[in-house]
Amino acid sequence: MAEQVVAVRKNGDGDIVELKLSSGQIVDYKQAQMMAENEEIEHVNTFKGRDGDKHLRSDADGDPSNNLDNLPTF
Repeated sequence: MAEQVVAVRKNGDGDIVELKLSSGQIVDYKQAQMMAENEEIEHVNTFKGRDGDKHLRSDADGDPSNNLDNLPTF
């Protein structure tokens, strides 16, 4: 069974730098990207932004409350 993101940690600029998973494991942003691409985290995916970098985002489901930016912080 895949993990789910339950909380995030942001830096001083408001960027997500770590994610807390349903198992309690804390992973950094790059590790979460790899896990999402390997389908180890549910309800998230990666995309290539206008800046050319890869980014992590919640799957679009019309519910803004479960967007990564709106999750609780830890």
